[in-house]
Amino acid sequence: MSSESQASEALPSRRRRTPRGGRHRGDESFLLPPGSPTLVLAVPGPARRAGTEIAIELARLVEIEHTGQPAYVGHLEGNEASLPAVLAALRQERPDEPAAVVVPLSTGPDPALEGAVRDAVAAAPVHAVAADPLGPHPLIAEALHDRLADAGLARADRIRMMTMVTGASGFVVGTPGDATAVRQAEVTSVLLASRLAAPVFTAPLADEAAIKAAANQLRASGAASVAIAPHLIGPEPEWGHVAPAAAAIGAAHAAPLGAHPALARLAALRYVEALATALAD
Repeated sequence: MSSESQASEALPSRRRRTPRGGRHRGDESFLLPPGSPTLVLAVPGPARRAGTEIAIELARLVEIEHTGQPAYVGHLEGNEASLPAVLAALRQERPDEPAAVVVPLSTGPDPALEGAVRDAVAAAPVHAVAADPLGPHPLIAEALHDRLADAGLARADRIRMMTMVTGASGFVVGTPGDATAVRQAEVTSVLLASRLAAPVFTAPLADEAAIKAAANQLRASGAASVAIAPHLIGPEPEWGHVAPAAAAIGAAHAAPLGAHPALARLAALRYVEALATALAD
């Protein structure tokens, strides 16, 4: 089924496959019993825009690899495949637990996104709860590392599980959001720096002056070349700032995180955390 046809339904149907078991499943995998609350990924922006397929693929990975239960995508703008419509189409299977857990598809704090999720949850005709955003978390540093490697900007040493820097010797983690989001992303930057064995600074993507200041600091500290690691999943509008920011500082940049398996693991983890809190209250 195409991503466009899935986006056109409030609850897109999927081809179900048997979840893999045994050693293939990670520590963040949870085989949930039938009838467990539905996981819904809350995606900024409307359906049918660039990046929609990323959310659909992440939902598929969560469903097949981690929970064994249906996972859906709800958009926060527009009427098509909207989060309110997805929640309205769900049934309250059990009166003593939520019908859905909504996970914001964001690498860190995003007040606008989280506020929209809370509003949709509060207005839903079924009991739903909002989870925390995906980051900060070491798994995001892992995903950033992989995207830098994909771009030829860093190489993983498979034997020592460390990194030998190739295309760049200093990095700017470019993040969406305000000063709070930047502070949260700095946690990920520290983790990424330890993986890369290279200096890493953090700056907001929308602030070209801050990006330039970070690049200047890196070069002053001895970095011969600089690269931007976008702290983005893909649907965020800030992706449009990445190429101009990189050009402004004469740097290369990696791709957004996209449907990285680490993000699927994080979505499953945030789901279980939120559900455990809701059931304990």
